[in-house]
Amino acid sequence: MSIYKSDQLFYLHAKDLTMIIEEQYGYLFLKYIGKKVKRYHGSNAVIQKDHAFSGNPFPERREFSLDTQRMLLGQHGLGDFRQPSIRIQHDNNEVTDFRYVSYEINQGVRNAKGLPSPYAKESEATTLTLNLKDEVAQLELKLHYTVYKNSNTITSFSEVSNLNAEDVVIHQQHSLMLDLPKNDYDLISFQGAYAREKTVRRHSLNQGIFKVNSNRGASGHGQTPAAILVDQETTDDAGNALSIQLMYSGNFEIVCQQSQLNDLRLAIGINSENFQWKLAEGECFTSPVAVINYSDKGLNQLSQTSHSFIRQHIIPDTFSEQERPILINNWEATYFDFNRDKLLTIADRASELGIELFVLDDGWFGQRSDDNSSLGDWQVNEEKIQGSLSELIAAVKARNLKFGIWIEPEMISENSDLYRTHPEWTIQLPNRAHTYSRNQLVLNYANPEVVTYMKELFDNLLSQHDIDYVKWDMNRNLTNIGNGDDYLETMMQSHRYQLGVYELADYLTSRHPQILFESCSGGGGRNDLGMMRYFPQVWSSDNTDAISRLQIQHGSSYLHPVISMGAHVSAVPNHQMNRITDLKTRGDVAMMGNLGYELDLDILTQDEKKEVKEQVGRYKMLRPIVQFGQQYRLMHTSNETAVQFNYDNQTVMTYVRVLSTYEDMETTIKMKHLEEDALYRLEDSNQVYSGAELMYAGLTMDVPKGDFQSLQFLFTKI
Repeated sequence: MSIYKSDQLFYLHAKDLTMIIEEQYGYLFLKYIGKKVKRYHGSNAVIQKDHAFSGNPFPERREFSLDTQRMLLGQHGLGDFRQPSIRIQHDNNEVTDFRYVSYEINQGVRNAKGLPSPYAKESEATTLTLNLKDEVAQLELKLHYTVYKNSNTITSFSEVSNLNAEDVVIHQQHSLMLDLPKNDYDLISFQGAYAREKTVRRHSLNQGIFKVNSNRGASGHGQTPAAILVDQETTDDAGNALSIQLMYSGNFEIVCQQSQLNDLRLAIGINSENFQWKLAEGECFTSPVAVINYSDKGLNQLSQTSHSFIRQHIIPDTFSEQERPILINNWEATYFDFNRDKLLTIADRASELGIELFVLDDGWFGQRSDDNSSLGDWQVNEEKIQGSLSELIAAVKARNLKFGIWIEPEMISENSDLYRTHPEWTIQLPNRAHTYSRNQLVLNYANPEVVTYMKELFDNLLSQHDIDYVKWDMNRNLTNIGNGDDYLETMMQSHRYQLGVYELADYLTSRHPQILFESCSGGGGRNDLGMMRYFPQVWSSDNTDAISRLQIQHGSSYLHPVISMGAHVSAVPNHQMNRITDLKTRGDVAMMGNLGYELDLDILTQDEKKEVKEQVGRYKMLRPIVQFGQQYRLMHTSNETAVQFNYDNQTVMTYVRVLSTYEDMETTIKMKHLEEDALYRLEDSNQVYSGAELMYAGLTMDVPKGDFQSLQFLFTKI
């Protein structure tokens, strides 16, 4: 890990990753990013030519054009016709010409003001700040790049300051832009929809613009603020892969442009579609942080790099190495129809089966008997739970269980005391009717009064009750945005809303650092690094069907660590898919994440209770391997999935076959990253295999007849 300047070049060295930036004529060029290069002499130089219709800033240098250089900053209007990374309205235009002025190198991480940022000790990170200025527009720009010890990671964000006496307006300020050489690239994105989040899509790039974005006020179920750029021949185990992720939970965009000359521009930042930001004299705007990870050994290594970085520098350190509890959530067991006796019956069964945490979901507050009322009225319905919340918590804890609770702080029901008192606190357009989703509205977190009120309300809830876990939900997206006094103020509202949410999340997690917070947005509707900076766990999908979860968990595994992913065993027929899946398979799939249960334990048969108890006991043994181990994707097709975890001297491998086959040979799974000459004992049979045969000859999957079958293997190196 090091950053230094040599002549006109800035070198940023991470573990095995190098980024080289050149300053020339006041412009900043990206000379290289990829596998470590200690000595660089310009071998990959851009050949200067007089390209047709590419403008030149210097009349005597017709071969030099901003349109053909590999830039670090995309500015339009002065000859670079590619997609810009920054647009600022000033005077009568939005043309900028930022030129390099100076640089700083400092130990540690520079935080993005008001936004989630990675953390590290001073000795674990080094930051380069490049200072630029537009003398005509009287604007300053700082570009911050941080490298981290023992990680193939670089993070980036930018700050714009207005030196004018007049206001200026930012229309676009991406957190990261990379111009890359001509090559045959693919882009991997993670898309889908509600209940089928994180679907892996691999796109072949050609001339033109490809975008992934969200304008929902949240990162979204159908979009993820992350992408992976790979060579077309890159696989799970070989080839170059470079990922970009945005630590932001609101409107975002990823822009990928292959130009007419076939080079590539890749950028990520706040979505410019619903965004403007006014800067008065002396004010500064900070972009969210972008995260770059790199691998030269394929996608599995890239995943492990991202997993490790998130655990060490993003997930709150209190929980980065803390095992996640096995929980029971009452939602699919009862929905809104519960009382104290029903809840404690579930708690009784959970305790008997070895489950560790009881979570009380929606319906415990106000007059909440369905989803049509009471959001915002976060007072305990003591009639419904037949006593105080403290008494219920004490009863649950007397059963040797921790206690968790569901909240939805950003939402408000029209039928609520809070709405009747403060209708102006909702996000709303003047003179237009509300738009409803799940029959609820959204509180305007761009309003500091709302944030202050919620800080006090939820701080009191958590201070006055012995709560171990909070599930923070968000069950609709932003519409009817129009609380600003004018158009420009309204265009600032979505980002201000997100800053307010982060302010509340930071306040509550700082005040209550012992509580495990789980982020939820109808499942995976806001599953991103911004929320993960405050909430160590994510409910990755409301779809609890084991077969559907194979695809969702597969997509999540590319960049997010397993320790962040909740995975539950639910009832059959499944409430989302109406599919009937064997309890063993449901358990095996959930054990590839943080195991939990979401069903009525009291109505299970004795045999089912026995099996659940065995699952819980087995997962307690597997838990450190799955939650802290290195993950390898071994196979993923429409009909078969196999995943491996290595930790210390133990390995877990899980195989799932979706549909039964007939007159077909059994599948052989080749495991990864074992010691060739070591022996591995299969714990359930005491059969011993060499590491070489498990990796190169493979292990035959002897699967029972029938659909939706699974096998789970635990090996110990001897």
